Amino acid sequence: MGPLAMRRQRDRVEAYIEKGKSEGAKVATGGKRPVHLNRGFYIEPTVFGNVDNNSTIAREEIFGPVLSVIPADNEVHAVEIANDTIYGLNASVFTNDVELAYTTARWLRSGSVGHNSFRNEQSLGAGGFKQSGVGREGGKEGLLPYLETKVIVLDEMPKSAGRVVDNRNGK
Repeated sequence: MGPLAMRRQRDRVEAYIEKGKSEGAKVATGGKRPVHLNRGFYIEPTVFGNVDNNSTIAREEIFGPVLSVIPADNEVHAVEIANDTIYGLNASVFTNDVELAYTTARWLRSGSVGHNSFRNEQSLGAGGFKQSGVGREGGKEGLLPYLETKVIVLDEMPKSAGRVVDNRNGK
């Protein structure tokens, strides 16, 4: 696990860790600066248990190595919990049942869904749902914001239709 980008970000992540504790979540592992690293902006990978979906660490994007484990009664309940957010950039479904992974992925309101890991395919357009991400990246969808559509309406089809003709400056 590499360092965070700057002191300000490490301080922010540490504040979220303290907020999680103060709201009753339990640190299962991590939650501190690694003692053997005296330089850089490191935080141990941190896993919280006893997290409610309404807690701060479950609702906000922490942008650090912090994970909240929220219990669910079944797959439908798990999807309800996952969709109960203003964000929706990436999700993952962990199961050996590919049919369940596919069905669950379709229920999730997320721009991309990986099976048994975080996955991304740069040749395909991807982006977030709701308040995650900015537009689309990759694939045809990622190019569309840079293109302009032009509509030409004529009385009839010109002979030159279908080929590029440059009539500027008498050419």
